[in-house]
Amino acid sequence: SVNYIVSNASCIVSDAVSGMICENPGLIAPGGNCYTNRRMAACLRDGEIILRYVSYALLAGDSSVLEDRCLNGLKETYVALGVPSNSSVRAVTIMKAAVTAFINNTASQRKVEVASGDCSALAAEAATYFDKVGSSI
Repeated sequence: SVNYIVSNASCIVSDAVSGMICENPGLIAPGGNCYTNRRMAACLRDGEIILRYVSYALLAGDSSVLEDRCLNGLKETYVALGVPSNSSVRAVTIMKAAVTAFINNTASQRKVEVASGDCSALAAEAATYFDKVGSSI
């Protein structure tokens, strides 16, 4: 499951950012936090970093790497940069939904077949990591 998440990270993140923008189009209007290519690229980069550290936590079965390397100081950085927390949390929530759907094999646009089985515990673990991210923002 983690390999599938990592190999589809760019799609998961871009879908989450697109969903966030669809719900708040002002983000890409002049003056919005995703306006200009540089800011959009930073948003996508941050999403990929968050997803990568959630994947590391899943592999380790422990959130300490996520907390120490990704979440420590994230809120303060976002506040200093004027990143809207509600939009960031929304993108994380969309990533959480996509990842848990991939793990539970319920993603509608799945590109590869995976072994069947009950992965609900792994999906729940992933969800807790995304919840940690959301509460840290």
